[in-house]
Amino acid sequence: MNDLAEGVGTFQRDVFPAKAELFAHLADSHRPSTLFISCSDARVVPELITSSEPGELFVVRTAGNLVPAYTPAPDGIAASIEYAVAVLCVKEIVVCGHSACGAMTALAAHHDLSGAPAIAHWLRHADASVARTAADQDVAALVRENVRAQLANLATHPSVARASAASAVTLRGWVYDIATGTVEELATTGGAAALAA
Repeated sequence: MNDLAEGVGTFQRDVFPAKAELFAHLADSHRPSTLFISCSDARVVPELITSSEPGELFVVRTAGNLVPAYTPAPDGIAASIEYAVAVLCVKEIVVCGHSACGAMTALAAHHDLSGAPAIAHWLRHADASVARTAADQDVAALVRENVRAQLANLATHPSVARASAASAVTLRGWVYDIATGTVEELATTGGAAALAA
């Protein structure tokens, strides 16, 4: 593992100077076009997968790329979604699941999470996904159903509902395969299509 301080040095010495004009612009401007909701898994790097520059993605990462359905209670994920949609006016929201997801594997394999109550409680946001794949213990199938379920949860957020009704935002479901680098876009009815290779 690289030393983080060395990484900062490399950034300041090599990366920042090459993009100095971009960072100068970003110092006074924050207008990302996409809210990208992905798993916290360290193998999933939204900016790398999408070849995005700094400032292009507003990223929310949660275990299992879970998006709790809207409630009026204080919630950091809901606040981030609302900020991206209502204040930053993103044009697109992507919920991105991925292969070999630890959260989905734990659910598909019925892991005992009694020693990790916070994780067990959090994964309840995938109950609909599990119910839809109850007869199929396949992790890949659960990953796909989970993306669809989280898109449905996302649509319960008032800012998203308003923007969708006004055709101001597009919702997309993706699944990223770590081993091959492929990204599939899921249709809400069950189909999938590979994005450009």
